[in-house]
Amino acid sequence: MGKVEVSGGAIRIDGKPVQMISGTIHYFRVHPELWRDRIEKAKMMGLNAIETYLCHNLHEPHKGEFDFSGMLDFERFLDEIHRAGLYAIVRPGPYICAEWENGGLPPWLSVEPGIDFRCSNPAFLEANDRYLNKVLPMVKKHLYTAGGPVVMMQIENEYGSYGKDRNYLEHIRQVYLRNGIDVPLFTSDGPCDWMLHGGTIPECYQTLNFGSRSEEAFRKGREYRPEGPDFCMEFWNGWFDHWGEKHHTRPAKDAAKELDAMLKAGASVNFYVFHGGTNFGFMAGANGNGAEAGDYGPTVTSYDYDAPLSESGDPTPKFFAFQEVIRKYRKDAAFGTPRPGRKQSPGRVKFIESAPLFGQLDRLSARRHALKPLTMEACGQSYGFINYRTVIDGPAEENLYFPEVRDRVSAYLDGEYLGTVYRNDANRRIPFRLKKETAVLDLLVENTGRINYGPLVGRDQKGLPLGVCIGWQSQIEFDIWNLELDDISKVEYGEYRNAKEVPAFHRGYFEAEAGADTFVRIPGVKGVVWINGFNLGRYWNIGPCKTLYVPAPVLKEGRNQIVVLELHQLDVNSVKLTDKPKL
Repeated sequence: MGKVEVSGGAIRIDGKPVQMISGTIHYFRVHPELWRDRIEKAKMMGLNAIETYLCHNLHEPHKGEFDFSGMLDFERFLDEIHRAGLYAIVRPGPYICAEWENGGLPPWLSVEPGIDFRCSNPAFLEANDRYLNKVLPMVKKHLYTAGGPVVMMQIENEYGSYGKDRNYLEHIRQVYLRNGIDVPLFTSDGPCDWMLHGGTIPECYQTLNFGSRSEEAFRKGREYRPEGPDFCMEFWNGWFDHWGEKHHTRPAKDAAKELDAMLKAGASVNFYVFHGGTNFGFMAGANGNGAEAGDYGPTVTSYDYDAPLSESGDPTPKFFAFQEVIRKYRKDAAFGTPRPGRKQSPGRVKFIESAPLFGQLDRLSARRHALKPLTMEACGQSYGFINYRTVIDGPAEENLYFPEVRDRVSAYLDGEYLGTVYRNDANRRIPFRLKKETAVLDLLVENTGRINYGPLVGRDQKGLPLGVCIGWQSQIEFDIWNLELDDISKVEYGEYRNAKEVPAFHRGYFEAEAGADTFVRIPGVKGVVWINGFNLGRYWNIGPCKTLYVPAPVLKEGRNQIVVLELHQLDVNSVKLTDKPKL
């Protein structure tokens, strides 16, 4: 069997120094039937390795219950990397950041008794160890030392930007060793003193994360590890988008110049990302540190990242700019010119059926009762929406006041829309007038993404953590529906109706061909789209994204179904499927 070590200022595989030129592909952001295509295209650009995180939140959706099927079958993904003749770098977390929901930590962790995150806290270590003891034996079968592709593994992730508990890092390292991981273990942190103080331990190889000024970054790294070797584990060649921002891009020429400088200096590089993929479903995370009001920024559904390979797997100008640089350093690489994937434009799809959400609550969720609004996590819910219902007294002319909103609440009085409050809003009051004695108040709350970076990771519980007040009077006695929406097959539809400010499911059918991608143009103000039961993700008309990506394997030859949950009102009675993205 082979051997991997970091010694003599180099990464050595079977004794020979290797300059790693790697690229990130997250298996959980790509349809499994497209894994081989994306990996082959990485090889064509000249890469010799693929890097991926593992995602604790999806692999252990409920405490002690694990899932490695379908899109979560990371062993199959590692097999595809091996089949392509590439190395693999695996970063299991449990914290991964990655603009991923909750930074990859399972939401149920936040209500574990006595929990504190990413430190030597017994409750956290218990959950951490259970997860690692499950996944590490699976990865072990794919280590280079066992005949597989995995040559390096990371412990934790950018820990220095969060904490400085070195006993915690050493604890994780020991879990790896006890599970027989015998390839080099490494840490990755930003190239500044406080991050390197907190995030590194002497027993692990040190790598760095940055997007520019590589000479300066590596010089800082050498202050801590004079022997090297230099490795940029996250070369940020593009960037991600938040809702309401402009789409981020980086000129290919600029990124290629930085790449050339690193490779010329003999450094190893991992493109973060080579291919970003998509935050399907409700898996997009958010940024915010709670330092000031309005700092919460949820990430969009697309994870295109302005990467060398687009969200739909097409080569971009960066692909060819990077390829030309890599040609100078890997003369024997299997370079190639990948073809763009096939696209189709089914055109406009007319909605023929509707189902107002409030009429479907008992079909979508079991009703529960509580004195005050419970958070999603307290109800055992992870993602989606939660609806709170109570009866209020009248007559009244007052304000609904929300001390805290996580993340977006719309209020309805006897079914009539009152208004919406978003987490970033300075004014968290909605005025109302009630002339009769009582009325039913519905509060529909959307989780738009848990914070994935900084001190609030793990602590971003969703719903109405401090309840709702009329004036300053806290309201009691609520019915609660947990709308995870992982199965919408029980929704019962009636005739099509696009009523203003009535949240509703709308359904239509369209013809498609097999083997070609398409894109859904956003159909309304805010909502979610499913095709053939597959949750494509959220849309929001504040942009920047104006389309949702539909991978070819989601579509069937012939008749296909599209369902939209629109929270406010559709633009028209149809939705357009096009062959071009608009990011």
